[in-house]
Order: sequence, then structure tokens, then C-alpha cells
Amino acid sequence: MFGMGWAEIGVIAVVAMLVFGPERLPELARQAGGFVRTVKQMADNAKNDLGREIGQDLSGLQLRDLDPREAVRRTFLDEPARTSVAAKAVAARSLRPGEKPPFDAEAT
Repeated sequence: MFGMGWAEIGVIAVVAMLVFGPERLPELARQAGGFVRTVKQMADNAKNDLGREIGQDLSGLQLRDLDPREAVRRTFLDEPARTSVAAKAVAARSLRPGEKPPFDAEAT
């Protein structure tokens, strides 16, 4: 979660306990949960509105799918593409001493 381990989460909990005190901490946690729930509802509503406007079903769309890095990974690192590149690399062999490389007269 956010690149944090249990040790970091524990330190944050102890600091929060010291700063806010045990009597205010449950209310702050409840407010934080409500905030996260509200943001999630807003994102779902926006996704549904976008789907209605575009006219496509975006129910399977995840926010990760909108990340440009994820699109590049899917495009260039797709499993069939990797196997075809690997197959071509295996099919290509190095030339033996004295052997002429293939030549394509039509290639520019």
C-alpha cells in the first residue's frame, strides 16, 4: 500500500495516537473512511456519466487502464508480441565463417 510496509504504518499509527490522542483518533478514522468512500462514489459516478455520454459500457474500466504507462505496457509487452519476438530471435542464427549474409535487392 503506497510503498509502505508494516513498520511505517505502525510508526504513523503511534505518531497519530500521540498527536491526536486516543479519544479523537476513532472520530478521525471515521472521517477518513467517509472521505475515501465519498471519493470512490464520485469516481464511480463520473465513470458512469462518461459511459452514458460516450455510449459504451465502461463498467469493466479501471482507473489503471487510463494510465499511459499501462497502455504502453499492454501494447509493447503483450504476451503474444513477446513470444513472436522471441521466436524470431531464436529463428535468426549467426553466420558461419565465410558465409554471405542474406541480401534483398528490393530493400532500400
